[in-house]
Amino acid sequence: MNAMFRQTILAVSLGLCAVTAVAQDFKIGFVNTDRIFRESAPAKAAQTKLEQEFSKREKELDDQGAQLKTAGDKFEREGPTLAEGQRTARQKQLMDQDRDYRRRRTEFQEDLAQRKNEELQQVIERANRVIKQVAEADKYDLILQEAVYISPKHDITDKVLKVINGGK
Repeated sequence: MNAMFRQTILAVSLGLCAVTAVAQDFKIGFVNTDRIFRESAPAKAAQTKLEQEFSKREKELDDQGAQLKTAGDKFEREGPTLAEGQRTARQKQLMDQDRDYRRRRTEFQEDLAQRKNEELQQVIERANRVIKQVAEADKYDLILQEAVYISPKHDITDKVLKVINGGK
């Protein structure tokens, strides 16, 4: 029984040594995708492009909202002195303008969200190609993009940002 116990301990010890040796050869890296979206040149360019593309519509909506508020304030002040027919007509007109404003604002937000997703998808695809390049060049076995905790020694975000931004 004692010899059998020694053989079992020896087998377990050899197994642990083998696992440790394999684990030492296993190279892990981590990329912080939030930083890629904030700091990479393609992400900044996409943000600028979206701002240029949607700034005119946003200004128009802001102006329409301000006009609607002004008209509503004016109606609040003048409403009690208006004849019933005029008050009802102005109230209906304000409600129609408000409905149009809300519809246009919703369409704007949907269009912006769709374009933002399209631009971010392109940034993600580019980042993934660069991550793969860095992983192959530096012989990483595994690259993680999300983790609860990661040691800073495994963070390769700076390397990836350097390549994405045009450095080598």
